[in-house]
Amino acid sequence: MPLQQHHFPFGPHLDVAARSRVGAGPLMRSENQDNFLLIDASGTAHFLFEQQPQTVVVSGWTAGHVRLAVLDGMGGHGHGREAAEAVVAGLLAIPAATDLDSLAAQLDALHARLLARFGADSDPEPRPGTTLTMLDIAPGGPALLYHVGDSRLYKIAHGKVEVLTVDHVPATTFAMEGLLGEREWWQQVHAEHRPQISQAFILGNAFADPLSLSDELFALTSGKLPPYLAHLPDRRPVPLESDAVYVLATDGFWSCTDPLAQIARWPGLLSRHEGAGAMADALMAAMDDCPPGFLYPDNLSAIVIKPRGSEE
Repeated sequence: MPLQQHHFPFGPHLDVAARSRVGAGPLMRSENQDNFLLIDASGTAHFLFEQQPQTVVVSGWTAGHVRLAVLDGMGGHGHGREAAEAVVAGLLAIPAATDLDSLAAQLDALHARLLARFGADSDPEPRPGTTLTMLDIAPGGPALLYHVGDSRLYKIAHGKVEVLTVDHVPATTFAMEGLLGEREWWQQVHAEHRPQISQAFILGNAFADPLSLSDELFALTSGKLPPYLAHLPDRRPVPLESDAVYVLATDGFWSCTDPLAQIARWPGLLSRHEGAGAMADALMAAMDDCPPGFLYPDNLSAIVIKPRGSEE
């Protein structure tokens, strides 16, 4: 499947580009179960349906508002691609949000509706699910983050990479129970390939009870997270700094034997390019030109966000 390319106007202070493809390396999956959503400042939305790019105009969209999301349909479960597509369709119907409470309420309600729909449709197959890492950005305001799953938001600035989300994985459950310290948590989540997940949109969560799957989503708040992760709750405002680049990405980029080394390449890689489109192309090209050691077969999706200073 060829590279999907999207680069559209997002207002005077944001440069945004998205790329999505079935994978890289000698082993690939049969389909791209990832998805993304870009709603630009004019209310034009860009996403995938049946693995093909789509463009629609969102009725009543607030001018200047931007919505960005990556989704990773669960490839090991039935209907992963369809689950991600259904969430994108639901996001198109949710109005532009300027406060976290209303955004979270509408997304939690969407989860409940889709759970009822897919829970019945997929029986007796495993319940489908998808990650959802999303930013709603009002003109002049911070980005509102809503995060479920193990896709990630990264910040790249001054030659360093900083992860701004906490993966919803078993190691995080152990950390919240006080069974893992910071070093052990970081090793298991960011330095090793462990594909297990503890929460996904539609699927539900195993945080409330690790021995069973609960239907509701379980927001990781500052009070629930251990002290070393308390500054990274799932639902919070994220100021976008003009001297940084942000990447929303699915886990195909770090599904390898040395994830830390793979992500550590990003600052040097992105610094050689000016625009978000060229940066997104570079992320994808690097997976082909210099693939990480033993790349596990997985889909690749990324949204590159480059804030512009007010003087530009």
